[in-house]
Amino acid sequence: MYKMILASTALFFTQMVLADSPSKAIKQSELVVAEDINWGYLNPLRGDKSPGAANLWGDRTKNSATGMLVRFKPGFSSPAHIHNISYRGIVIKGLMHNDDPSAEMDWMPTGSFWTQPAGQNHITAAKAETNLIYLEIGEGPYLVKPSKEQFNNGEHSLNLHADNMVWLTSDELTSLDSKKVSLSPLWQKQNQQGVLVKLDAGFNGQLTSEVGSLRAVVISGELSYRSVEQSEEKRLEPGSYFSSAAGFKHQLTTKRGAIVYLRFNNTLQISEQ
Repeated sequence: MYKMILASTALFFTQMVLADSPSKAIKQSELVVAEDINWGYLNPLRGDKSPGAANLWGDRTKNSATGMLVRFKPGFSSPAHIHNISYRGIVIKGLMHNDDPSAEMDWMPTGSFWTQPAGQNHITAAKAETNLIYLEIGEGPYLVKPSKEQFNNGEHSLNLHADNMVWLTSDELTSLDSKKVSLSPLWQKQNQQGVLVKLDAGFNGQLTSEVGSLRAVVISGELSYRSVEQSEEKRLEPGSYFSSAAGFKHQLTTKRGAIVYLRFNNTLQISEQ
């Protein structure tokens, strides 16, 4: 199994060749700083009893793929429920539990990953003072339904604790030429993939995807960000988001290190300066 993952991951990277700068006439990128996010409710009908939610891209109320932030109050525990669609979750802050209602509590810290199949009965709980996740769906709308409507869609749930992540480095991947970059593959579907990328302290380089869109969410640590469309350096805290069309270059530096979730099509390039 490990060899299969390694072989597949090697395809994520090509030689570190940078694309031409995108046209300045049409905006090619988007940047959302965590402190500027406008929050609403995941379930507006429940008001402040509902977790907070904010779309980073897409629209969770429509039939479209969406990436959103969801935040939970300390001690939050949902009733047993299902969703009409499957989703992926990554813990940004706090301690989260997501499992069958009868399962023993298994608290997942920052950097943990889970999947929740459509129709599967479960609960979601939060333990820490501050609890924040990135939640991603491949279609919408995102709805909460009662347990009595549960069904089996053929998928299996996954809870991957941060301590159990497998990080691949340049020692395993000949396509990685930087000792300050490692990655952990999370999912792959047709020509789309999702990975966590760890940038060690002192990393200074560029990130781009040659084919299709690139979406990135800061999971932990800190990044300094620049691009041809963002000449003023921006500090990106966990929960910040940036995206781009094919060939656009993102300039990233980090003094203390960072982990970033990347969703992209086909090839990805990370080059160190």
